[in-house]
Amino acid sequence: MTVSDTRESTDDSSASDIVEYDIDDKPPAGEAIPLGIQHLLAMFLSTVALPIVIAGAIGVGQADTTFLLQMALLVAGLATIVQAYPIGPVGARLPVVMGTSAIFVAPLIDVGTQFGLAAIFGAVILAAPIEIALGYFIDDIRGLFPPLVTGIVVMLVGLTLIPVAMDYAAGGPGAPTYGNAANVGLAALVFLVALGINQFFDGFLRMTSVLVAVVVGYLAAIPLGLLDLSGVASAAWVSVPVPLRYGVEFHPSAVVVVAFAYVITAIETIGDVSGTTESVGRDATSDELKGGLVADGVMSAVAGVFGAFPNTSFSQNVGLISFTGVASRYVVAICGVFLVVLGFVPKVAAAVAAMPNPVLGGAAIVLFGMIFSVGVRILARGARLTQRNLTIIATSIVLGVGVEVRPDVLSSLPEDLRLLAGSGLIAGGVTALVLNVVLPSDGESVSAVAAVGAEESADD
Repeated sequence: MTVSDTRESTDDSSASDIVEYDIDDKPPAGEAIPLGIQHLLAMFLSTVALPIVIAGAIGVGQADTTFLLQMALLVAGLATIVQAYPIGPVGARLPVVMGTSAIFVAPLIDVGTQFGLAAIFGAVILAAPIEIALGYFIDDIRGLFPPLVTGIVVMLVGLTLIPVAMDYAAGGPGAPTYGNAANVGLAALVFLVALGINQFFDGFLRMTSVLVAVVVGYLAAIPLGLLDLSGVASAAWVSVPVPLRYGVEFHPSAVVVVAFAYVITAIETIGDVSGTTESVGRDATSDELKGGLVADGVMSAVAGVFGAFPNTSFSQNVGLISFTGVASRYVVAICGVFLVVLGFVPKVAAAVAAMPNPVLGGAAIVLFGMIFSVGVRILARGARLTQRNLTIIATSIVLGVGVEVRPDVLSSLPEDLRLLAGSGLIAGGVTALVLNVVLPSDGESVSAVAAVGAEESADD
């Protein structure tokens, strides 16, 4: 029985309208497998793109780039499985999909340019305990991350990902056909199919709306000449993990830069865990937040050992859960299994990677928009829109989006600081965190737990 069945007689119809499968539900294999593949498609672009961007920026060759990409898939799969089905305290026991963190891209490029790959992996491993410690002390610091702050962070994740979605909908950054009618039309087809199926159909078809839209887009790309499968033939069948293939080096400045990125990633993870539980109509527990953060840190250290970059929860999959109403951790674990398989079989990964950019872009527009709406819902449930809170929301969003669209405003800062402050998520997230601490309280508790307690008292 799903949450939508059990809540029909309650007043909280907003949650019951969207939840098809609750966190501990296990859909039949015939449904669970395609739903897991849908999660894979939602996060695949970011997972493969970010290692390629980092490798290209620091001058890594093609063979090493391929290895880094395969290890990213392998570790993402293992981390996703651990989040869904924890090992001791490591894992949130939630449908949290993991992958290479975008927050680390700029810092790791800087470290790699100065010191090389060994220094990147050394810093990733040595700084990982920062996030593990945040997980263990979550009860002490949770008041710093109320729904006001986590909601803003989730909103910023969606807002800062919008340019990525639009770029890929237009054909991909730097593509010679960027913005032509074929690219935009194909992206629009995927977007409209996903939206139409989700809104005008019910049941399993609605739950797989994004997957169906991607398949339609994949097929439509063939007559348009936008599907290139040449990379599949040249890809190897098997790739074996090699621990510490590039060695490790430890440079204090590199460790400090990466440690700061771990703190920001923790805010994002808290927001994603909160957004995931929000999809089933409740707030995250302390154990779920602790497990999610500890898994982030532990699995990022594992990533460093196996030649992958740090992992974090993927917000687009939070959006997918909200969009489809499928919150089953069993489904997400299936996604993790597929990622592990792809980590060993480059040829299969090449076939998925052949999907045209406009197809992924059209789906991303839907998903990234849903991330923003999840943030709005977190704010609506857990934070009153007082003058103080509206000021924090406005300031954080403006600064976060502002540095993304006008990065030159920070051109006078030192390079390391400019790379960090130029992230909309960092600028806006830190602003929300600091303002929530320093601005005088207007009578609203900054504790997520207190917010929930007040809400339950009101219901009684």
